[in-house]
Amino acid sequence: MSFAPSARANSRKLLNAALRFRRDEDGALIIFGLVLFLLMAMMGGVAIDVMRYEAVRTNLQNSLDRCTLMAASLDQRLDPESVVDDCIAKAGFAENLESVEVVQSLNARSVVANGRVDTKPFFLHMIGINEFDALGASGAQQMITNVEISLVLDVSGSMAGAKLANLKVAAAEFVDNMLANDPNHRISISIVPYNAQVNLGSVLRAKYQATNLHGVADVNCLELPTSVFNAPGIPRNINLPMMAYADYAYGTNQTNAAVSPTGSYALPNYSNVFCTKAPSNIVRLPSQNATALKSQINGLVAGGNTSITLGMKWGLALLDPSARGMYSELIGANQMGANLSGRPFAYTDPESIKVVVLMTDGDHVAHARIVDSYKTGPTSAKTNTIFKSTTDGQYSVYYPTRAGNKYWVPHLSTWSATPYPSVANSRAQDWQDIWSNLKASYVAWQFFARPQGATSSDRTTIYNNKMSDMAQTYASVAGMNNSLQQSCTLAKQNNVLVYGIAFEAPPGGQAQISQCASSESYYFDAQNGTEIRAAFRTIASNLSQLKLTQ
Repeated sequence: MSFAPSARANSRKLLNAALRFRRDEDGALIIFGLVLFLLMAMMGGVAIDVMRYEAVRTNLQNSLDRCTLMAASLDQRLDPESVVDDCIAKAGFAENLESVEVVQSLNARSVVANGRVDTKPFFLHMIGINEFDALGASGAQQMITNVEISLVLDVSGSMAGAKLANLKVAAAEFVDNMLANDPNHRISISIVPYNAQVNLGSVLRAKYQATNLHGVADVNCLELPTSVFNAPGIPRNINLPMMAYADYAYGTNQTNAAVSPTGSYALPNYSNVFCTKAPSNIVRLPSQNATALKSQINGLVAGGNTSITLGMKWGLALLDPSARGMYSELIGANQMGANLSGRPFAYTDPESIKVVVLMTDGDHVAHARIVDSYKTGPTSAKTNTIFKSTTDGQYSVYYPTRAGNKYWVPHLSTWSATPYPSVANSRAQDWQDIWSNLKASYVAWQFFARPQGATSSDRTTIYNNKMSDMAQTYASVAGMNNSLQQSCTLAKQNNVLVYGIAFEAPPGGQAQISQCASSESYYFDAQNGTEIRAAFRTIASNLSQLKLTQ
């Protein structure tokens, strides 16, 4: 088969056309590649501009945040707008601050600042974008909300001298820092001084179901059963024994001869009692009066042993909502300010903060006490009625089961048929009468060991047994550590902030306070006066609730 000349010509034309098309396509791909390269370069340049923009914007925003926070602080005494201006200038944005707005109210301050930085793009011009400004806006507000504070302060004997002086300065300054910026009266502060016990004062003690009332003025300490530590509050419908005001720490002359009831071996020495008689150390109920609170702080005196757990327990109880009814009664009796109505607030109240500031310089000391049956009431309840002469103050003791004369007369070292000097001139004593005139060791030796012990060994045994009968350990160190941490756990479970300050404290005290604090940042190890002041200042600053609003 053969092709006609015209067919061969057409085939050549088609081949030539295909070759020309291939040459034309090669040129188009080059152009396309160039266009693609330019687009990629532009995109890379735009990315660089965007990265520069974001870096500038972040720096501007961080600077605005920092400066508005500084200016919004209620502790800041300078003009807030000037503070922002100066702060921004130091950050290198003096020309970029567009506006500062300050709103000041009685208990709050808000600061809003805006800034703009021209990032001067290099590549965005190519796509028609000639301005690419980084904008920053920040707002900060500091507002005092409802705050309930218990200041739990160690006033044990080891605080005497410079330590107590430094505590007074720090705590008084804390009161000023908290209340100076609170004209709306949204902050209340109670003060719980503690040593081996917490002296409630007669007003607060009367609100509890106290038993064994001894009638000693300015001595109002209650003993708390272990069950009380299972809840944050302290019930008012259970019996709480008062701690006896008695000397069971100091010894007497253990001679087989008579010892005068008016000498140093007989008269009580109250310097080591667990409930100290110090009117200035009583609990200060919640108050918003800075002058009254500082007067209370400045009047604190040092003395006694250390019971951190009782201080913490009462400090927490004063914040517990179960105390609201008691506060209402106190307000109605004009014993608390009317502005405190409705407190303590509920733990879940979003507008309130509850705070315990727990401070100590020591460690727990085992707690002893006169047992209930020897605290108050007739001495006859223990079968041996003690009589006191109404003429010369001498004593006699009735032994009902003894054959013959039943009345031991210590100063005569003899037995008598009647109380000394006679029935008409003697009076049966109550235990509170005994403890106001005699130390426990004198009673145990002169009234019990001497008349019953035939030998020195017998007398010593009788004496030791009587002392153990009258006074016993109330709480061990381990038990006190445990009950303290129970209270601390309950506080944290109920969103109570616990700030702990160990002030020149031994390792044991440091460990207990550190464990009690809400977190590591809430614990302060203060080693001198400067550091305890710094600790209280930091706490006051934290409680002001400074925060960013934008």
